[in-house]
Parts: sequence; C-alpha cells; structure tokens
Amino acid sequence: MTVSDRYRTSWDGFWEQSSGEQGEPFWDADPALTARRDLDHLAPYADPSLPIADLGCGNGTQTRFLATRFARAVGVDLSAAAVAHARRADPDGAAAYEQLNLADPAQAGDLHERLGDANVYMRAVLHQSDPEDRPAVAAAVARLTGTHGRALVLEPTGEAKEVISALAAQPGGPSPKLRRVKEHDLRPGEVAEGEVAALLRAGGLTVLAEGTTALAMSETRPDGSPVQLPARWYVAGRP
Repeated sequence: MTVSDRYRTSWDGFWEQSSGEQGEPFWDADPALTARRDLDHLAPYADPSLPIADLGCGNGTQTRFLATRFARAVGVDLSAAAVAHARRADPDGAAAYEQLNLADPAQAGDLHERLGDANVYMRAVLHQSDPEDRPAVAAAVARLTGTHGRALVLEPTGEAKEVISALAAQPGGPSPKLRRVKEHDLRPGEVAEGEVAALLRAGGLTVLAEGTTALAMSETRPDGSPVQLPARWYVAGRP
C-alpha cells in the first residue's frame, strides 16, 4: 500500500463514520467565519467569471458558499466518502463534486482540461498532505489556475499545534471532535515557515500577496467562541 493509499484509507474511514452534517468535523466551521472572510484576500485579484475549485472540499460546506460568489464551483476531495456527503448536502446542485487525488498530475490535468483556467480555494490542505506529496499538490494548484486564475491558499502555522495541544490537555481530555481526528490517524502535520510560498513558486506561480490570519474551527471554547488556529494566507497566480 502506497502513502497515498494509506492517506485515502484514513480519510475514507473518517468520512464513512461521519454524518456529513455541517460542523461535525473539528475544522468544519460556518462559511461566515471561513470562506466569506477568506475571499476578502482573493477578491482583489480574482476574476469571478472564472470557475473556482475548492481543493479538499470535504462535505462541501465551503464549496456551497463559493458557488454563490463565482460563475461555477467544483469541490474536489481525495475521499470518495466525503464527496458523497457533499453531493447529498447539495441536492439542488449549486456546485459539482469530484473525487480527485491532487498528487496525481494526470487527474489535475484532466480537471483543468474540463474547467479551463480556474480560481482555487485551498484551506488547510498542505499540512494534511504527506511531505513527499506537497510539491505535486502545489503543482496541481498551478495547473488549475493556468494563466488567468488565482489561488488562495491558507495554512496553519507552527503555533497552531500549541493551540491544539492545549485543547487536548483540558480537564476531561480531548473533545469528541479531536478524538475522531486521532482515531482515524489523520496525523495533522506542520508546514515549515516559508514552505508554502516556496512550494507555490516551485510550481510556477508568483505569490501576489500574503498575510496573517486565523482559521476558525467548528470546535468552541467554554464561552462559545470558536477555536481559532494561527495561520497565513497566500494569493498566487501568473501575473
């Protein structure tokens, strides 16, 4: 079994044991706290008449919102079980959903052939990718954007691990949402400082803008506020 096969098996196991309901996974926050805010970074650079590809779409929570802002939205995920949830949650077909391995250049190329140049939204995917697959994932982002598209890539920083460790150490232990991540061996990794920009440049893109942000989770603190992970955002494309 290859690394990608093990990775897909872990994610399929997670999603097969999920209801698919919005907010059930640890990271599946309301789009008002995620995609809606994130698009403020992308909007000055992106052509909304182009389609947008939501890479690592999971159950499609963010994809459905993106479909309200762009001419066409397509959510893709490595897990067939996640894609099935996304389709069930979108009976009116506001967006399309496909199972796709971003580390496979042929699959990324085929999607670009069908979409044409597209904008890309990728939230917290690279740190969940095996390090050896990250250059291929960045190359897929570059392939999909082509000449005219723009990509928004968001990744937690190293400080995010400290936030998660503190949550896991709370009285009573990790929350059910965090326990599910561990039970399915999703093994969130860490993207080193400067790695995201370097990967995008190696894939042939120029980083047009970047900055700090916080990724809202569906997990909440005792006061009801969402857990937020320190992160950075990058807008990239071919100028």
